[in-house]
Amino acid sequence: MSGTSLDGIDMVAAEFSGDDIRVLHQSMYPFPAELVEKLISLSQGAPVTLEEVGTIDHFLGVTYANAVNRFLDEHQLPPASVTAIGCHGQTVFHKPDGDMRFTMQLGDANIIAAQTGITTVADFRRKDMALGGQGAPLVPAFHKGLFSDPHLCRVILNIGGIANISVLEPNKPVIGYDTGPGNMLMDSWIKQHKGQGYDKDGLWAASGTVNTQLLNQMLSEPYFARVAPKSTGRELFHAGWLRQQLDMFGEDLNEEDVQATLLALTAQSIANDVAKYTAGELLVCGGGAQNIALMSAMQAALPTWKVLTTDERGVDGDSMEALAFAWLAKQAIEGKPGNLSEVTGASRQCRLGAIYYPD
Repeated sequence: MSGTSLDGIDMVAAEFSGDDIRVLHQSMYPFPAELVEKLISLSQGAPVTLEEVGTIDHFLGVTYANAVNRFLDEHQLPPASVTAIGCHGQTVFHKPDGDMRFTMQLGDANIIAAQTGITTVADFRRKDMALGGQGAPLVPAFHKGLFSDPHLCRVILNIGGIANISVLEPNKPVIGYDTGPGNMLMDSWIKQHKGQGYDKDGLWAASGTVNTQLLNQMLSEPYFARVAPKSTGRELFHAGWLRQQLDMFGEDLNEEDVQATLLALTAQSIANDVAKYTAGELLVCGGGAQNIALMSAMQAALPTWKVLTTDERGVDGDSMEALAFAWLAKQAIEGKPGNLSEVTGASRQCRLGAIYYPD
């Protein structure tokens, strides 16, 4: 799995037996810096030729294949022991609304299958969209099996570049959608002003002061008021969106105050949605779960909820998304549904993913 944060490729080897899941190994491999620059430019709508799109598609395919082969070598796993690779690909544009709805993930799965010798499942989102769905989020079906409790409301929150939730209320249909920005805007701002990839533990944000006027202005973004099903990505919440917000605000702010306000935006936009449900446990995974200041801000915004990491409920938060796409690959290979139509808005449940064979 490589998500909107563009920090690299998360990989797990997982073994499934009935409802039991066993994580055998996990690793993370950074993206080449050249690839990150190309992906950011492409996802933000920069002019691009078909040759450049094809080049990035190939570059990603080779990068994923190299990562798989390195993973197999490091963990002494023979390719023949792997039933299938589930590869989400890298989202470069997601447009789930309008007359010409589409989503685009790059990373040629033919290259992955050919260079690893392993059957590969990819292109998970477009079947759901063909059936009228948002194509996202897809992980709630997986979360349902892992974390449902007949007596307790649990919301599973993944904070990557974008934040998304799976709402598991007893005796109610699963709800899931993207709440808005996760780490994306904070990462962009600290990279621009400090040259760092992310704000470790949220320390820089904690050194600043939240500007409530700017926060309220940003929270007036129409996406937050939309009802689910809904999904978003870097095509909306990117550095240009932030610059527009700051220009509209019109006052000069300290850089650390902007960072503090961006952290508050992530925390408050999440809390505004989570508070709609029966108080219980908010289980956090993804890179944002390691941001101490962000976790504290969410607990403060949700005083009646217990804010935990998924690690505290037995599932490593760093491997959650990759594990979900391993499960989706298993579902595809076995001919079973991978989506929840009540979550995505699709007309029905269906098998997700195209299967690419190595021979």
